[in-house]
Amino acid sequence: MQVLKFGGTSVGSPEAINQVISIIQKRIDQSPIITVVSAFGGTTDALLQCGALAANGNELYKEQVQQITDRHLRAVKQLIPVQSQSGMLSAVKTLCNEIEDLCNGIFLLAEITPRTKDKLVSYGELISSQIVAAAFQSRGVATTWWDSRKLICTNSNFGNAAVNFPETEARIQLAAGSLETRHVVMPGFIASNEQGITTTLGRGGSDYTAAIVASAVNAGLLDIWTDVSGMMTADPRWVSNAKVIPAISYQEAMELSHFGAKVIYPPTIQPVMNKDIPVWIKNTFAPDDPGTVIQSDTSSNSHYVRGISSINNLALLSLEGSGMVGVPGFSRRLFEALSSKEINVILITQGSSEHSICVGIDALAAEKAKAVVDEVFAPEINLQKVEPLIVEKDLSIVALVGEQMKSHPGVSGRMFGALGRNGVNVRAIAQGSSERNISAVIATRDVRKALNVLHEEFFETTLKQINLFVTGVGNVGSRLMHQLEQQQQYLQQHLKVQLKVAGLANSSKFLIREEGIDLVNWKEQLMTAESGNLQHFIDQIISRNLRNSVFVDVTASHDVAQVYPQLLEKSIAVVACNKIACSSSYSYYRELKDKAREFNTSFLFETNVGAGLPVIGTLNDLLRSGDRINRIEAVLSGTLNFVFNNYDGSRPFSDVVKQAQEEGYTEPDPRLDLSGTDVMRKIMILAREAGVQMEMEDITNNSFLPASCMEGSVADFYEEMKRKEDHFRAIFDEAQSKGCKLKFVASYNEGKASVGLQHIEPQHDLYHLYGKDNIVLFYTERYPAQPLVIKGAGAGADVTASGVFADILRATLR
Repeated sequence: MQVLKFGGTSVGSPEAINQVISIIQKRIDQSPIITVVSAFGGTTDALLQCGALAANGNELYKEQVQQITDRHLRAVKQLIPVQSQSGMLSAVKTLCNEIEDLCNGIFLLAEITPRTKDKLVSYGELISSQIVAAAFQSRGVATTWWDSRKLICTNSNFGNAAVNFPETEARIQLAAGSLETRHVVMPGFIASNEQGITTTLGRGGSDYTAAIVASAVNAGLLDIWTDVSGMMTADPRWVSNAKVIPAISYQEAMELSHFGAKVIYPPTIQPVMNKDIPVWIKNTFAPDDPGTVIQSDTSSNSHYVRGISSINNLALLSLEGSGMVGVPGFSRRLFEALSSKEINVILITQGSSEHSICVGIDALAAEKAKAVVDEVFAPEINLQKVEPLIVEKDLSIVALVGEQMKSHPGVSGRMFGALGRNGVNVRAIAQGSSERNISAVIATRDVRKALNVLHEEFFETTLKQINLFVTGVGNVGSRLMHQLEQQQQYLQQHLKVQLKVAGLANSSKFLIREEGIDLVNWKEQLMTAESGNLQHFIDQIISRNLRNSVFVDVTASHDVAQVYPQLLEKSIAVVACNKIACSSSYSYYRELKDKAREFNTSFLFETNVGAGLPVIGTLNDLLRSGDRINRIEAVLSGTLNFVFNNYDGSRPFSDVVKQAQEEGYTEPDPRLDLSGTDVMRKIMILAREAGVQMEMEDITNNSFLPASCMEGSVADFYEEMKRKEDHFRAIFDEAQSKGCKLKFVASYNEGKASVGLQHIEPQHDLYHLYGKDNIVLFYTERYPAQPLVIKGAGAGADVTASGVFADILRATLR
């Protein structure tokens, strides 16, 4: 015997019912079949709405009843040949008239009781099952219709009746023993009590009906046919990469169904598990898909975590107080209070100090729970031994489920580590002694991110998705976008990383695309994007709450540098090419470093010094390994090195500076470079990273630039340099006369820093430095005489962009 259950979407239209018939016809020769069907999709909700309208005195219920009637009559006409329709049309009309009569009564009484509600919603399954049975018969398939109300015996707990299994099994076995056809159609969800009054098994109860029947007849299998191809590793509406679980144990299926997986109704498992009947979850609209098998042996599935699920609309109740410590009975009184108001407890956790008890319940019952608990503990509250019940809302549970998690150490660590790295705060934790389930209470706003983060951690062995938000698309920003596009395939193949630019902004426009911005024509997309200010862009990044988010600042904007704290506080990593944040006040620099540590994220700024050179990274490696920085000598301006390497007196100094600007080696205002300000920032950043508290005013600047060059606009600056050509020529001639080169050197020595133009002799490490190269010499405890040298291109859009790129990878692959 086979038992097949078809859900509401599977019988939601004549076309779907024809698919059901096709599935049955292919199976019926193998063994007899009992088919359990739900109401047409949406009908139960429509019937409940009829009852609610009628109870509220709203005559619109009549229109709703008529719509229900018309829908079922149309189905009969499309499924059954004209010559065979009359009997079924008459039966449907009779049942729909009963619906209207029942609603008329509700309207007159202006109330609807649980018993009446069960009676009303039962018509959905009664009508659909009879239509499906008639459709089979019209196709020559000998089919018997069974009335579930005569077979499944329950108590009178209307809306969620408990089944009397011995009586129910006896009735089903008797019916099966006298069966004369190979096919039965019966309604799911509905039953009756010992007095013959209609009851229901709870929303989703058709699955339960099928399991009860399968157990009673000792079926070889139970198929649950729905609109998805099996149980999924996560809800596909939340996690786009969710996968079908090939096999899962009964216990794992119960855990997942309890924690929000809607594919199967939680009570369904118990009857079939007792008989070891395998359950297949199949897709009516893709019947050839393998689906998921629920059975006792799941050794063929290599994943020790089977799935991730969630429950929303949770409230957390916390009973706290010093008067609870060591006093027996507090937990009992709490649960008795909740039970007295029929409030179901979803999650329980208690600290070993006994100072608090925390439980999770449906948020709809939160106010009722607070009232009854505060009443029960009123004496202790009045004596200030216990605090009034604390209620927190807008919470959800995410649950990791897997039978084999108990034999794999570190699962909890990976779970909470992944959540923590993405700024998902855990409010409460519960884990059963079976280790089959690890549950965490989090803010509802973080559920989508949490599910994706955990799915990526435990199931996606292919690609880790990184969401980038880039502001600043000038020279360096454009090169970065090109490099990101160029390296997509390499990163996916070799690092298993998918870098997705989810946001892009310049000074006046921003573009957000969660699915990813096309890296080929991003300029055109940004040009047509909406206008908006910086704060709007930041608000959008935070509200989207995407996993593995990185904010990339490729500007020189003071305003952009001020938004970093907002992002770090949301555990969004910040990669800054912009030097302003780290070279502003020491207190702000320290705040950013501390926030990154506090919120378990990254604040990286390698390109602040040396463009793409690994200067800051090397300095940090030295310190982390226990070394100490004693002295630093460095040429840190690619601009100034380019200028003094190319100025030989044969052409004006201003022309060389103009060339450097045109080739992209200077800031938009070259005076930041030539005045030494930019070099001061860089040596200060290195000193700060070495552990020294330093401000800009602490650095000595021996500037070579005449003061008059600093006045006016950039154009005025160039004109003034032309007028001061003799000054620049004299500086060059003096150095040449001594056989030296001119280098603008930054120095740090035991807590003091300075910058200025120096004469460098041929034997010095700084002498052979060409083009736009930078060089940094670290003198440390381990490198006291022969320094550790880092040398290479220290300016240019491509190398700077590559340094930003490297920081992005550091931020995401930690």
